[in-house]
Amino acid sequence: MKNILAIIAALCLGMTASAQVHQLDLRDSLSRSSYYTSVQVPDGNYRVAVTIGHKKKAGSTTVRAESRRLMIENLPTKKGETQVVTFLVNKRTPRISATEAVHIKERERAKLNWDDLLTFEITGDCQVVQYITIERDTVAPTVFLCGNSTVVDQDDEPWASWGQMITRWFGDGVCFCNLAESGETASTFISAGRLKKGLSMMKAGDYIIMEFGHNDQKQKSPGSGAYYNFATALKTFVDEARKRGATPLFITPTQRRLFDADGHVRESHGDYPEAMAWVAAREQCPLIDLHTMSRTLIETLGIEGSKKMFVHYPAGSYPGQDKDFADNTHFNPYGAYQLAKCVIQGLREQNIGFIEFLRPDFPTDYSPSFPDNIKAFHWVESLRVDLVKPDGN
Repeated sequence: MKNILAIIAALCLGMTASAQVHQLDLRDSLSRSSYYTSVQVPDGNYRVAVTIGHKKKAGSTTVRAESRRLMIENLPTKKGETQVVTFLVNKRTPRISATEAVHIKERERAKLNWDDLLTFEITGDCQVVQYITIERDTVAPTVFLCGNSTVVDQDDEPWASWGQMITRWFGDGVCFCNLAESGETASTFISAGRLKKGLSMMKAGDYIIMEFGHNDQKQKSPGSGAYYNFATALKTFVDEARKRGATPLFITPTQRRLFDADGHVRESHGDYPEAMAWVAAREQCPLIDLHTMSRTLIETLGIEGSKKMFVHYPAGSYPGQDKDFADNTHFNPYGAYQLAKCVIQGLREQNIGFIEFLRPDFPTDYSPSFPDNIKAFHWVESLRVDLVKPDGN
């Protein structure tokens, strides 16, 4: 589908390109409610400028990049008003070198994150995107995200993760490269070549963030365990990043929606959060305790209210859905959005370097004890839907 979209973008939408700059002229698509457009570019980070507005009508525009990374959220424009919004986006393929590649899963082959195209999803209540200009960036720091289904860029509704929401809150001074994948452990992430892919793109001044634990706890082979294989794998991330002048950062795993009889979240990760904290202390790495923050968030919403942040939808909510969704591990867009805010709050409290690029509209007082009102959260759904739950639990 993306190849077709790229041809449309190039031939029908009047794309002009040089060796350095690509421009998509999207004015002929102003009447469309939602669509995808793509351009073929090499692996790397790209500075993107989106020109938004319409001389004859007001607009409300959302732009997502690659595998549904939220970049522009419900941006309002008045009739006759034009705004230019800039951000950085990472594009990659599985290729590591001439002889190596990431061992992606079969389901990943259809993901927009892993092909030769840089793709944008243009949508909104009334999208008014006129142009997209794309230029290579080799200077800005990159934040590499490593983890499982609670971090990965989920391509399809109704699934979502905090790694694809955090991008909305940062300007064009930092780029996020989300290497996470559903079902991964710290050790399988390494063995699949996902860490090596990140290291092949990493430069001094970059950052690498690790959130694991959900799937690691299920490993029962000899040598597995929170303070054995898991801790050793985490140290590998730290050592390899520091060799390249990058800063490692740990995030403890998100809680599952499991309640005890008193309405408190029941612990389900064993020793893994504590083991991560132990490695972080030993290696003098910053640690964000998302394990605790997500517990606060879930308990604040309550037994029934917390269903609104997970993939809980009655049968018939999506085309072809003949069974209820009742997933207590994987998040929907609202839940992922709240967790991204928790992560950002943790980054801000520890004054992590790239926090200087936080957009000014991020709330100054976000707390998981006072999450956003679900009724005020407005998510324009993507065209892509998947009824199969992600790997992992």
